[in-house]
Amino acid sequence: MSARMIISRSNKAFMARALMRAEVRSFSALARVATRPAAPKAAMPSLVRGVKNIKFADDTETVHERADWPREKLHDYFKNDTFALIGYGSQGHGQGLNLRDNGLNVIVGVRKDGASWKAAIEDGWVPGKNLFSVDEAISKGTIVMNLLSDAAQSETWPHIKPQITKGKTLYFSHGFSPVFKDLTKVEVPKDVDVILVAPKGSGRTVRSLFKEGRGINSSYAVWQDVTGKAEEKAIAMAIAVGSGYIYQTTFEKEVHSDLYGERGALMGGIHGMFLAQYEVLRERGHSPSEAFNETVEEATQSLYPLIGKYGMDYMYDACSTTARRGALDWSPRFKDALKPVFNQLYDAVIDGSETKRSLEFNSQPDYRDKFEKELQEIRDLEIWRVGKEVRKLRPENN
Repeated sequence: MSARMIISRSNKAFMARALMRAEVRSFSALARVATRPAAPKAAMPSLVRGVKNIKFADDTETVHERADWPREKLHDYFKNDTFALIGYGSQGHGQGLNLRDNGLNVIVGVRKDGASWKAAIEDGWVPGKNLFSVDEAISKGTIVMNLLSDAAQSETWPHIKPQITKGKTLYFSHGFSPVFKDLTKVEVPKDVDVILVAPKGSGRTVRSLFKEGRGINSSYAVWQDVTGKAEEKAIAMAIAVGSGYIYQTTFEKEVHSDLYGERGALMGGIHGMFLAQYEVLRERGHSPSEAFNETVEEATQSLYPLIGKYGMDYMYDACSTTARRGALDWSPRFKDALKPVFNQLYDAVIDGSETKRSLEFNSQPDYRDKFEKELQEIRDLEIWRVGKEVRKLRPENN
């Protein structure tokens, strides 16, 4: 039976408990304020949340939020810096525009008259003012943001490395190149700070969430601290490029979790699961429309948003008793079946197999043509041809 959304008695109770907890917290806060002596108006500071320690499960982590670094503080911190953003792909586009909107001194460095150069001009970057060749941008920058693709970083590093001179900061958004330096040959200079900010999403999401006034979650890390200020710089950079909440990691952990997650539940695994469920429904006689709705549409439009907003327990509580019983019973079986595959995947990430495969494929001169062929094969799959028509029927698209 489909997990049709119903507001059951238990769900109403769930909401009532949540509201009660919120009201208690609000009442307690108001009570504390009411009993506190009033401060002179001129002495009241602006409302800025401080850095805090939060217990996630059994681990306590230090949390930094955008409110800890208001725009004025960012401007003062980076008043003597020029961000030289190298590459204008997904992350370069999102992070660069966010830096610019935050009022910071950012320039873009790409190949003149190439596709990225033209895309940057369309976004308002001006040649000779804040759009330059790669070499000129690096020469002008104090913080060099290497946001080229992983394969391109490997290919261009012999040319770029001599330009990362003492006093500059080298910035990555993926630990791939320095961590797998035996394969990428990206050996960073020893006399510069090397930091990382890794948004947990595509560059498009980095941009869209920033424009909505929200901000994406990001991790930050330090590979090399020459000045003694690398960590603080990474934290400030994370906020400057559009993050809302950030957490600390290492270059190694970032790239291991990133490669693993993309191939698993974030992209590869979820696509494989969609295909398997859809194909079984079709093979068992269900129509294309029904198979797609029961596999993708209901997941992305009804259930997954609930998980993202409130958590898995809320999603279960918001479904029919039949749906939740079946989901609870089958979840362990899927975990037991899939965990060995996830362990194989993690091993392939750790031993460099996935890195080697990525570099070999993405370094081929015709890789874009091959990639486009693979994308076309996905577009031609029945499930996604059906999805294109189903999306047209959504009320907001009529």
